[in-house]
Amino acid sequence: MTTLKIHNLETTPEDSKQLLEKSQKAYGMIPALHGVLAGAPKILEAYQTLHQLFTETSFNEEELTVVWQTINVEHACHYCVPAHTGIAKGMKVDDAITEALRNETALENPKLEALRTMTLTIVRNRGHVTQEDLDTFYKVGYSETQVLEIILGVSQKTISNYVNHIANTPVDAPFEKFAWSKENVVS
Repeated sequence: MTTLKIHNLETTPEDSKQLLEKSQKAYGMIPALHGVLAGAPKILEAYQTLHQLFTETSFNEEELTVVWQTINVEHACHYCVPAHTGIAKGMKVDDAITEALRNETALENPKLEALRTMTLTIVRNRGHVTQEDLDTFYKVGYSETQVLEIILGVSQKTISNYVNHIANTPVDAPFEKFAWSKENVVS
């Protein structure tokens, strides 16, 4: 098992201190992921910036959740799936959407399912998509803008998912009740 240090305000490198204070203020705690990222101030800054930018895209709360959780589940992130389950609840996203994403089952809403499918295609094929993939995505009402915005979400989640794999980041207490592992997926 691998681990990386989880910093707090006392142990963090000086250049990360203000960033961790920002996390503390935003979440009422320092998420363990942010504590790990603090070990390299620029990655914490990048993650916080990407998160902010992704939440400002054209996607609504359900769509943000679809992109985030599709990536988290595909990458089998033991930390991010529970965290984003809690975040989705806080955003009032329908539990049926969250459960389908956690269990890798198709979404009932055709537009959200097209978003899930395009996100999976981008992640699994490392950005190699066909014109047919794009046309299918556009047919439900999305555009080139949303293709690019998915890639922004992939960028954010790649940082967190990979760091959590290497650090074996413990799930934060508020999200422990949403524990998840790829082995327990019910499809």
